[in-house]
Amino acid sequence: MITTSVAEAADSLKRGQVLAYPTEAVWGLGCDPYNEAAFNEILKLKQRPIEKGVILLAGHISQVEHLLARLTQEMRDTVIASWSNRSPTERATTWLLPASEDIPAWIKGNHPKVAIRVTTHPLCVALCNAFNGFIVSTSANPAGLEPARSLQEAHKYFNHHLTYLNGDLGLSQEPSRILDAETGQIIRA
Repeated sequence: MITTSVAEAADSLKRGQVLAYPTEAVWGLGCDPYNEAAFNEILKLKQRPIEKGVILLAGHISQVEHLLARLTQEMRDTVIASWSNRSPTERATTWLLPASEDIPAWIKGNHPKVAIRVTTHPLCVALCNAFNGFIVSTSANPAGLEPARSLQEAHKYFNHHLTYLNGDLGLSQEPSRILDAETGQIIRA
């Protein structure tokens, strides 16, 4: 199914379906992070090992506030500033944060932390808000292939195996960089 309705897309997530949607730079695959069957479907579609973990995408800082609690105030301010003070053409930042007990093990993979990005992409913000929380966000491509940059490319990869939220990509040219919030280490430059 292809839709332009954020409400329909959020409902498909709530029903345990996998969703392809445009993000800041590439198309992503998403699902309810607490639905293990939907998550396993993403791994199967991507041919991705569970050990790698995935990013969680939020539409507002309040959706991830509990994950910022263990950071120093200075680091917390840095993380929030990177999410809220980003221009639309600037590369987004994903942060590795200490995982709370409510984050499923399959989301983290073999990692003790969870990868979180609060987006400013209007369609993604609306989607997360309609879903009422963060969603899985991993690039829409089988392992080893380039991420989809259009609905047509995503559909070519995955055919009718999922729901597509049609819309525009953001203005960033590259997928998010990934940094460790506690150590400052660059995971993906």
